[in-house]
Amino acid sequence: MASVDHGREPCPHRIFDDVGGAFAMGAVGGGVVNLVKGAYNAPRGFALASAAEAIRREAPRIGGSFAVWGGLFSAFDCALVAARRKEDPWNPIISGAATGGALQLRYGLPSAARSAAFGGFLLAVIEGISIMLTRLTAPPPPPPVMAMAGGPETGSGRGSGDASGDSNANANANAGGQESGSIWGNVFGGGRKAEEESSGSPAMPDFGAATTELK
Repeated sequence: MASVDHGREPCPHRIFDDVGGAFAMGAVGGGVVNLVKGAYNAPRGFALASAAEAIRREAPRIGGSFAVWGGLFSAFDCALVAARRKEDPWNPIISGAATGGALQLRYGLPSAARSAAFGGFLLAVIEGISIMLTRLTAPPPPPPVMAMAGGPETGSGRGSGDASGDSNANANANAGGQESGSIWGNVFGGGRKAEEESSGSPAMPDFGAATTELK
């Protein structure tokens, strides 16, 4: 049975999610870099205009490059998930190598091989750091609970007897409460008197008897 990575979208939705995320990351990061470069290289008095022009010119191009890389990477990753029927660290490593090689294939096989090796190495480093951080931040397992053999009043000894006695006492009390607070008892007032006597609250004064005595 293939393991499921709950931290990412399932295929093929993962491809569109990674394309959008990569474009946003490239556009924002490229915009910040070109903002600083445009303001630094601008003539005196035109820093803001030059920075805005650099962002408008370079940020979409960098975002598009990131989107192409992210889309190819996710496509290779989904293809490996479908072929291997499982998700493990080897999928992104192979996908990174395939993506780097495919993007540099137009420059020849030697350049594609170097780019594929670099992409695979980069993804291997990222996956190794991710696994290490996951293990470091994982909570420690709970200690095993060891039952004391022959311990005082444990298991089926006095503790179970006390528990059964308490449950029987509670059942009897509930049964008595149900009898005293039943429908007929409430109609004739017996249940309410029993509850008042058991709760210890003072009884309501009988004003009719007091009026008779005064007469």
